[in-house]
Amino acid sequence: MSPTPQERRAARHQFGTGSDTPAARRGPSGGRKKPITVDAIVDTAFGIVEREGYEALTMRRVANALETGPSSLYAHVVNKEDLDELLIGRLCAEIDLPEPDPACWRQQIVSVCTQLRDQYLRYPGISQAAFAAAPSSVDTLRVGEGLLAILIAGGIEPQPAAWAVDSLSLYVNAYSLEVSLANRRISGSDDNWVVSRGELLRRFAALPETFPHTKRHAAELTAGTVRDRFDFTIGLLIDGLPGARRQP
Repeated sequence: MSPTPQERRAARHQFGTGSDTPAARRGPSGGRKKPITVDAIVDTAFGIVEREGYEALTMRRVANALETGPSSLYAHVVNKEDLDELLIGRLCAEIDLPEPDPACWRQQIVSVCTQLRDQYLRYPGISQAAFAAAPSSVDTLRVGEGLLAILIAGGIEPQPAAWAVDSLSLYVNAYSLEVSLANRRISGSDDNWVVSRGELLRRFAALPETFPHTKRHAAELTAGTVRDRFDFTIGLLIDGLPGARRQP
């Protein structure tokens, strides 16, 4: 008897992706089409997100793109949440985790976070799939393990190191989602939602005197690129950790 989708999911959590038995196609052309596999489902889902954004991703949308019915997908994935887990797992599997080095642990943390950010930004809005989801697959756990090992090598005690992994992951997810949403608005027709720095400076300058600090420091409030702010915040989180080894 073939394993159920739930059993396949449990196997992935223990040993990676597990077996991926092709599902038969439904309909008169079933014998002439390429069999559906977990990899085919995930590849198709990534294509939808890349072209249309994460909000467009549904099981029915994937099934339509594969020219099949949703029931064919459920032979491999339990539900949409399971698909989300597979997507994030695929991205996490691409992260290059260095051997923890006490001499450059800070740069290693920044590198891992930057890689994860760039993976998320390839697929607009996909970091939503990582919110409020416990890292339970081998691929996502691998990234958490790598971050934790680097922090401990940097002199951080296990408890603050564990919370730092959570904080760093949450920030990377939120940053990636904000950038994706802003880019979508900029490329769309809603020009009033995202404004230029010049427009922000004009708005701040027009504020009443009940906003003295905002008016006085408008240049600082609007300075830097989104990447500058990312680097600053990651550095702030790292440098605030108790017991961290300082680097030149």
